Amino acid sequence: MLDYAAFPEQRQALIRQILQESGRVVCSDLAARLNVSEHTIRRDLHELSKAGICKKVYGGAVMMLTEAGDYSVRKTTKPDQKSNIAQKCARLVTSGSCIFIDTGTTNLAMAEALPAELSLTVVTNSPEIAAVLLKKPLYDVIMLGGQLQRSSGGCVGAAAIAQVQKMLFDQGFIGGCAMAPESGLTGFDYADCEFKRAVIRQCNETIVALTADKIPAVARYVVARSSEIDVMVVEANISKAYCEAFREHDIRIYTV
Repeated sequence: MLDYAAFPEQRQALIRQILQESGRVVCSDLAARLNVSEHTIRRDLHELSKAGICKKVYGGAVMMLTEAGDYSVRKTTKPDQKSNIAQKCARLVTSGSCIFIDTGTTNLAMAEALPAELSLTVVTNSPEIAAVLLKKPLYDVIMLGGQLQRSSGGCVGAAAIAQVQKMLFDQGFIGGCAMAPESGLTGFDYADCEFKRAVIRQCNETIVALTADKIPAVARYVVARSSEIDVMVVEANISKAYCEAFREHDIRIYTV
């Protein structure tokens, strides 16, 4: 058996592997598994965090995601999982409400899944989502203006934020790159995250839909603390431990 106390590179390689498999690590568990002190593990996590592998949190660390590419690339990934999540999100919407649908490939699938017989007012910053909604004759569709980002597929920036600040939403379906109980919902693009924060302030209920590979993980910028999210719609293979951790922040969890 390898003496991990004597080989820091191999020890950190194993920690990196565990992060990739589990999404997070706990210092006390690693110390016992590798037969080293928690101080040594904290030093390893510090080195891995400097390399952009993880973000340190209380008692351990969470995996730092890499950017998944621009919007056109993300549209082709995990279509079945996104469709299942989207169907559940669509069933959370009630007729007569005013909702916001954020840009994103899962939210695009949700727009397609919304029943045409509902009477809705829908605001979006995504031209592609707006085009889908316009095919539903009972929908009033409001498209926000401003800078259109190629990476996110939506309008962000001062003009879009100014419009949102004059609106109130019954529900907001917000996209994100990663989420963990400790760090909340996070993303990679500063302007996009700033826009999402402005939308959340106007929502009576904030709903986040994520595939399992985004939980638990962390990206660069905070969109919302876990306590600011009301509902999560996730794949059923998310661990029970994480479901319970999110519920401690008063988040309702729906699995598909």
